[in-house]
Amino acid sequence: MATVSHPVFARVYERLSVAMDRAGTAEHRRALVAGLSGRVIEVGAGNGRMFPHYPATVTGVLAVEPEPRLRAAALRAASAAPVPVRVVDGLAEALPAGDGEFDAAVVALVLCTVPDQAVALAEVARVLRPGGQLRFLEHVAAEEPGRLRRVQRLVDATLWPTLFAGCHTGRDTVAAIGAQGFVIDDLLRFRFPATSNGPSSPCVRGRAVRPATADPG
Repeated sequence: MATVSHPVFARVYERLSVAMDRAGTAEHRRALVAGLSGRVIEVGAGNGRMFPHYPATVTGVLAVEPEPRLRAAALRAASAAPVPVRVVDGLAEALPAGDGEFDAAVVALVLCTVPDQAVALAEVARVLRPGGQLRFLEHVAAEEPGRLRRVQRLVDATLWPTLFAGCHTGRDTVAAIGAQGFVIDDLLRFRFPATSNGPSSPCVRGRAVRPATADPG
């Protein structure tokens, strides 16, 4: 069993995620999983806001979420999902799945919070079949050096991770994905909200492939 508990953040996030989806995140979620098929693992499923967007070509989703309150919400959301979803406890750094078990992996607003991105991404590579896809939607370090990147470093070194369940705003997640052997073949950089210059506003949405020759071990 995972030992992650952020009860205050979980309560806030349940409301915040609904507001974010209404403000445009839902469209990004829909685009993120468009065209997926076969078996999918969703790492850090939260309260299940991704579930309604999976296309009918997905035969099943294993949704991994370690936070108890959010996992309970995900279980409720799974009952109304358009595809079969099984919600389980588990950590990104030790996914409860076998090698090469999935056709695709989905991470949405997750890689900013994991304690070790490299280990988590290595686990994603392990459970994907050769040629499997990683779909990612994350907020990341500002692309250009300057004031915003300095602000990100400051908040990450102070209260932001404590207030937001381990979230770090200044991670170079795109580079971390590439460092684990994934080949990124689609990448969109954007701000959310579009007019914001806040530390969590720089975002990416993309697709990467685990090469057939990759060794996830």
